[in-house]
Amino acid sequence: MTTTLLDEPRSQRSTSPSQHLRTTMTAARLSFTWLGVHKSLSVVQKNLAADSFGAEGKFLSAGKKLLDTSHPAFKAVTAIRGRAVAYWKGVSLPFPEPGIRLIHQQAINDFDTQITHFRNELSDAVTELDQHYHELRSVARDRLGDLFDMSDYPSSLIDTFAIEHDYPSVEPPPYLRQLSPELYQQECQRVQARFDEAVQLAESAFTEELTKLVEHITDRLSGQADGKPKVFRDTAITNLTEFFERFRRLNIRSNDQLDDLVSNAQQIVQGIQPQQLRDNSSLRQEVSNQMSAVQASLDQLLVDRPRRNILRRPR
Repeated sequence: MTTTLLDEPRSQRSTSPSQHLRTTMTAARLSFTWLGVHKSLSVVQKNLAADSFGAEGKFLSAGKKLLDTSHPAFKAVTAIRGRAVAYWKGVSLPFPEPGIRLIHQQAINDFDTQITHFRNELSDAVTELDQHYHELRSVARDRLGDLFDMSDYPSSLIDTFAIEHDYPSVEPPPYLRQLSPELYQQECQRVQARFDEAVQLAESAFTEELTKLVEHITDRLSGQADGKPKVFRDTAITNLTEFFERFRRLNIRSNDQLDDLVSNAQQIVQGIQPQQLRDNSSLRQEVSNQMSAVQASLDQLLVDRPRRNILRRPR
């Protein structure tokens, strides 16, 4: 069986958490082509709008909404984007470069497959939306009145939505070693600093997410509404369970205190079904007290965590 950093006692690890990230994970970027549905008014239109308020057009900021995004077909398209982003974030760790996150190298095939699935879903949903496009433009014509401009609208929606993904390199280019060894070393230091920060970003993300989940379940268990226990939904437990699984897969074991708190929270709810907490007031109180202790430790961890030393790019 292959031994990973997660299996090794901290005192026996041969690599740092940041170095482990560099050697076992890869950068993954998710990008979208998306139809814009808001547009600024033209100068003439702004002047006309300003006249109704007795204002000057140059001091007025105004725009128009081109399509009704609450239409079920449009909402179906938007939902796919939301699920794709949620999936990407759920299988990856943050990285201090805009639009980039880190995924396990062994997960690349699964990531490719899932994003392809989202891409196919999006294609079908956009085809359905395009069938309602004439209707949506007609509604917009009625609602916008004189502000309606047919040139604002593409002839078809088929090519106006897309999901793309790639794996950009975040390492120094090898050719730089020959061209300028000094610059190459500077780039190596910059990249190492980025991965050091990625470790801190991962810790912060996990800590903040667990804090919100623990706060929510504690509030649901201990709080009252109109003299009665608050409604306790299954998701209070299932969301925690999903977090524990994601933490197990992605945690790089860089913070022993956080590891212990996650373990404590998991042990508290292990084997407990949501209905038991609704039916058994004693169990409800016991879990509430234990989770309150975890919450207090998480709050202190958030206070004590070091500020990130962000490496700035030269301007």
